[in-house]
Parts: sequence; C-alpha cells; structure tokens
Amino acid sequence: MGYYRDLMDREMRIRGFADSTRDAYLGCVRRFVGYYMTPPDQLTLEHVNRYQLYLTQERRVAWSTFNVAVCALRFFFVVAMKKGWNVELLPYQKTRRRLPQVLSAQEVQALFEAVTNIKHRAILMTLYSGGLRVSEALALQVADIDSDRMVLRIQQGKGGKDRYVMLSETLLVTLRDYWRQYRPQGLLFHGLGPDGRLSRESVGKVIGKARSRAGIAKRVSAHTLRHSFATHLLEAGINIRVIQRLLGHKSLRSTEIYTHVASNYVADTASPLDSLGLLGEIVGRTSGMDR
Repeated sequence: MGYYRDLMDREMRIRGFADSTRDAYLGCVRRFVGYYMTPPDQLTLEHVNRYQLYLTQERRVAWSTFNVAVCALRFFFVVAMKKGWNVELLPYQKTRRRLPQVLSAQEVQALFEAVTNIKHRAILMTLYSGGLRVSEALALQVADIDSDRMVLRIQQGKGGKDRYVMLSETLLVTLRDYWRQYRPQGLLFHGLGPDGRLSRESVGKVIGKARSRAGIAKRVSAHTLRHSFATHLLEAGINIRVIQRLLGHKSLRSTEIYTHVASNYVADTASPLDSLGLLGEIVGRTSGMDR
C-alpha cells in the first residue's frame, strides 16, 4: 500500500492510537486491498460492501473480527482518505454477548502448581492477582512494584490510562524469588521480542502446557485469569464499583457481566423448584426403586 499505509498510520498516530490498534487496522486494510488487487483510491463503497459480504458468507469470521475490519475501513476511507461517505452505509454486525469462562479457585491453584519455572509462575500469578490484561503484565517495569504501599502500578493500560491494583503478598514473595534468579532490569518480564518483551504467544504456550498438566478441561487463556480474578472478588463480596476500578473498565456495564457467572449471584440463589417441597418425595421414590 505504500503511500496509503503511511497516510493511515500518520492519522492514527496523530490521534494517539495504541500500537496494537494501529497494527490491527493496518492489517485489515492490507487484506482488503489485497482482496481486490486494486489501488485504494479506485475502490468504492460498493467494493467495501461486497468485501463485508465475503467476510460474512465465505470466510465466516467472528462478529468481533468483522467489526474490527469495519472500524479499520471506516477510518481508512472516511478519516485518512477523506471520502465523503455516510459511515452508516458501512454497517457493523450485531454484537453477541458471551459469558466469560471462569476457573474455580481450586483450578487456579492447580494451574500455578503445574508450572515449575519460577518466571512462568510469576507471570501467571501476576495476571491473576491483579486482574491484568496480558499486555499490561508484559509491560510491567520493576519500578512498578511498590512493596511499601503494596500496590502495582499499571502504566498506560487500555485507553491510555494509568491505574493501581493491589500487590498480593503471595505474589510479592514469588516476584522476589524470581528477581533473585533472573535479576531483571527495567522490564519485569524479559523476552526475545524486538522490544525485549515476552510475547503474548509465549504466555499462551505456558498456560496451555500448565492447563494440560493440571488436567483442566476448560479452555484457558491469559484473559481467563482476569475473568477469574473479577469473579472471585465478586463472590467474596467486594463492591462491583471497586472491581470496575481494579479492572480499568470505563463503563460499569463491562463489569456487570461477572454477576452472570459469580456463584453468589447464580448457584447460591435458590431455585423456586426447591420451594415446592418435592425433594423428599423424589428421594423417597428413588430409594424405593433401589430396593
């Protein structure tokens, strides 16, 4: 794309887009242009609509993938290329609400115990103990650990905002053990990436191996630990507003999803079936059949 790529990237940088967002948007537009093999200035709204149909009917991409592509194409043509298009003619797909996968406290413990490498265990504990996004954990600096105040500083999280989360005593002991063995300077968790950071893929592999060793049947990712953190706090009676702040959610609606999976909102609520007094009759009938 050359000139057009640079033009779009410049407009995103001016607006302070995160590196991950810029990479995702540029990738979406690159794939769109590659689909038609035509210079971008020759592509029309009809081309975009046909590409949307291709993503839906042929590629059958997830709604989230589809909507990211729409965001990227809207930005490219309307903002960067300054086309006078009505963005409503570049529709999003209706979002689908999925409940997060959550581990029990016993499963979280089993996951940690399945990791023998102290660096890998420290990373997983960091993700869970403060409900961090994987990008936030991998961006942590040694100086972000404030053991006097027992907090972790999260710099420039999602939305470009700083926040603090609690520093678990268990995590602090683990991090000190990790530091004695690895002596990290600057970045807390070093990797082989071009910027010296550990990659998301590496963390995913660590979690995948630990999940297998622990015999956990559920699908587990770094974000599963964040979901589990929020759910376990809610089950412990922590105010949902506090959890919202710890997670760095802009809207309380994002945090409220955990009320649908927390046991004190679901499993601990008695079903009206149990109030009908049928349990004794059913148990008695079952016992009679056993005889």
